[in-house]
Amino acid sequence: MSVALARSTAKTAAYSATDTDESDISALISRLTAEVNQVACDKTRSIQKITNQMKMLALNALIESSRAGAQGAGFAVVAQEVRNVGQQVETIARELESQLTNRTGDLMNSIARMSDRSRGERMVDLSLNAIELIDRNLYERTCDVRWWATDSAVVDCAASPDASAVAHVSERLAVILGAYTVYLDLWLCDLDGNVLANGRADRYGVVGQNVASTKWFRDARALRTGDDYVAGDVESQPLLGHAQVATYCASVRTGGRANAAATGILAIHFDWEAQARAIVQGVRVGAADKARVLLVDSQFRVIAASDGQGILSERVQLSLDGRRSGFYQDRSGTLVAFHATPGYETYRGLGWYGVILSNAG
Repeated sequence: MSVALARSTAKTAAYSATDTDESDISALISRLTAEVNQVACDKTRSIQKITNQMKMLALNALIESSRAGAQGAGFAVVAQEVRNVGQQVETIARELESQLTNRTGDLMNSIARMSDRSRGERMVDLSLNAIELIDRNLYERTCDVRWWATDSAVVDCAASPDASAVAHVSERLAVILGAYTVYLDLWLCDLDGNVLANGRADRYGVVGQNVASTKWFRDARALRTGDDYVAGDVESQPLLGHAQVATYCASVRTGGRANAAATGILAIHFDWEAQARAIVQGVRVGAADKARVLLVDSQFRVIAASDGQGILSERVQLSLDGRRSGFYQDRSGTLVAFHATPGYETYRGLGWYGVILSNAG
């Protein structure tokens, strides 16, 4: 977990640095473009002011030439030409201002669209980063459960669950939990769903409870070989104090052999809330993005949230349009970025998504 999380931190830091550079460049270009537009407008207005003065002088000259009669006729021609030139310069200045304003406006709009696209693509990358990290983490869980299902203490107790075997396997499960702190508890069940032993009997009195009605047990009961496993969706587990867990199961088989007859089920309960929170809160979206980072299941139910809200109760409305990844702006103006689980190694994922909701302006 720590190694994978460190890799993710480095990766998200790289995304964060890239986005900062892109945002700075976009902001600089937008600022310079706005400044150019302002300079152009100021200068054209200055030209218009000067041409207005020229036209006024030309008008005064025409008035004076008319008073002078025939002697002022030649000067009147010059004054009229000056007036015409002033009008032409004024027209050109207005056209220049209009064209520059339109062009710079188009440029600023293009920059804004490019910036929005870059931001959206970065959010998709960060969504992938979050779901990819959890996939790698959960792949390790599938390896753990298949390995521990072949432990001699587990195999012996499943085959013959007498008092000494139960005591021995309980000790063994407790030792495993001491080394693997990402689990809340490990349960050994018989094929009827009765919990024979667990690793934290002092904390969870589950021995003797029947879990045959749970989906993860039914699915595990149907496993064909010891190489197969069950990965359960996140749930609140009543027998573990309603903690949020992801349960992984493998069949225990005679002699620990993959193709031998099943004698029991090993269920390991991953401490989901603490591990998932570390992942979603570790995604470096940046304070300016005002983002909420989520993991959602195949039904779009929130199973992890950077703000800790809505877990296992909220459902997010995603407009996938047949895509596995992408981004869009919803009706409220929120940027929604998502990426489907890619799976990792033999863990194909459960149809989960990494999702980022950003309300940055």
